[in-house]
Amino acid sequence: MKNVRAMVLVSTDPLSLERGAGEVIANFEKEIEAFGLQDEVSLSAIGDLGRSDACPFVIIYPEAVVYGPITPADVHFLVEEHLYKGRVAAGLQAPLKEMSGRIAWISARKGTLPAEQRIVLERAGVIDPYSIDDYLTYDGYSALGHAVTEMTPQQVIDVLNKSGLRGRGGAGFPTGLKWSFVAKARGDQKYVICNADESEPGTFKDRLILEGDPHSIVEAMAIAGYAVGATEGIIYVRGEYSLAQERLRAAILQAKEMGLLGKNIFGTDFEFELHIHSGAGAYICGEETALIESIEGKRGVPRARPPFPTTAGLWGKPTLVNNVETLANVPSILRHGADWFHSFGTTSSPGTKVYTIMGNVNVTGLIEVPMGITLREVITIYAKGMKGFSNFKLAQTGGSSGSIIPAALQDTPMDYDSFAKAGVALGSGALLICDEETCVVDLARVLLNFFRKESCGKCNPCRIGSQRLWEILNAISEGKGTLADLDTMAQIADNLPNLSNCGLGQTAGTPIKDILKYFRAEVEAHIRLNVCPAGVCPMHERSYSFQPVEL
Repeated sequence: MKNVRAMVLVSTDPLSLERGAGEVIANFEKEIEAFGLQDEVSLSAIGDLGRSDACPFVIIYPEAVVYGPITPADVHFLVEEHLYKGRVAAGLQAPLKEMSGRIAWISARKGTLPAEQRIVLERAGVIDPYSIDDYLTYDGYSALGHAVTEMTPQQVIDVLNKSGLRGRGGAGFPTGLKWSFVAKARGDQKYVICNADESEPGTFKDRLILEGDPHSIVEAMAIAGYAVGATEGIIYVRGEYSLAQERLRAAILQAKEMGLLGKNIFGTDFEFELHIHSGAGAYICGEETALIESIEGKRGVPRARPPFPTTAGLWGKPTLVNNVETLANVPSILRHGADWFHSFGTTSSPGTKVYTIMGNVNVTGLIEVPMGITLREVITIYAKGMKGFSNFKLAQTGGSSGSIIPAALQDTPMDYDSFAKAGVALGSGALLICDEETCVVDLARVLLNFFRKESCGKCNPCRIGSQRLWEILNAISEGKGTLADLDTMAQIADNLPNLSNCGLGQTAGTPIKDILKYFRAEVEAHIRLNVCPAGVCPMHERSYSFQPVEL
């Protein structure tokens, strides 16, 4: 890619294309040539940036000015004013206050926000996701080349072990250790699977990685294959992620054409093939053994463990399964080294974490920040505070399967060990921020409704336990609960982790444990006083209704 003085990015998500983004790009090509700027300005596409009412967006670097919505008729003026005369076209700018937090990093690069440390999302939003040349310009595939030509498979695993990278899917298991299990497992065929079945409610971080930087996952999968001795990889993508699948297919095809996939990669005897498998919408398939069952053409239900996938996975062969965000860290670690990775985050949880922020805050969206940041910092700095100057009450981490974090823990470092010591879990990275108008009974009822519907039904504790918890919460929310119900819920929640077959059932009781531990008085108010303190549950209307009195 040639050196240029300006870079133009045009959003090409489905809605932008529907609103004329293709014609906008065509007009940019024509106008750039008309002004003789073809050797000075590059033109690329970019994925979804949020705020559907303001697309298509146009971002121009190095000033990082965001324009939108842009029509084909605006292009001539924009090229003349900004690219030719060097002046910001203020009348076409998209107001930052209306823009999604997913592109908060644009202003961060200008110094108006504390800059995020981007490792996973380093190139997302900067390069054209359809261009392998753009990826190569930003050191793409250099880590793969270094690994297969200058390192042994064990050396690659040693670097990961030293880096301290832990699985970003929620469990936090040491990545290098998991890779070593597969590398040592005996088998004439091994597989690498990328778990991109991101069906956790409120989580879209993996989608942004896949759509914005698909080659990073292709490269990471090839590195993993080399390290563990696998010759075939599968990216299991959530069925609804059609754009991510399209860009992954394009990236795989480009990598094959350049000899970065297939046989004799970088002139060595290493070979690796990569395929895409589209999921069918089952939340349970996010569990790695259910995912493997689905790839094999079976109903997606979890397997009994042991044996674990590292020794008996896909088709009974040793299989490495890693989350998208986990894999996206690998190329950067090999390029910069384990010590560099340890310079971010905490001692026990190095690196960064990608979070999706939702709820009662002023800015929602996606951020990537060092491990160990606190909820207070996320809300104050990146989410720009609570909406309407309301008070923070709780946050739920990791989607439905995560913990409910009270305000008392908002200064606890958000890393695996600190949260574990506090009795809560970090989860996959979704942050639902709630104010005082949120009822914990209603929140838990919604979560248990999700669990009972998504349970595969293979094991009775999960299937029956989640249904029973939902029924009790419904009764409490309607003013029909009893104090004995609290003991029943606690007993079910305590037994689910020990009796359920997989992570869905094992975490289904987490919301119950948390609300009884941190918000028991609010739950008891529904029973003892027939009152919903937040004014959400149905009994609230009955509790404060007045009958006319005849005088």
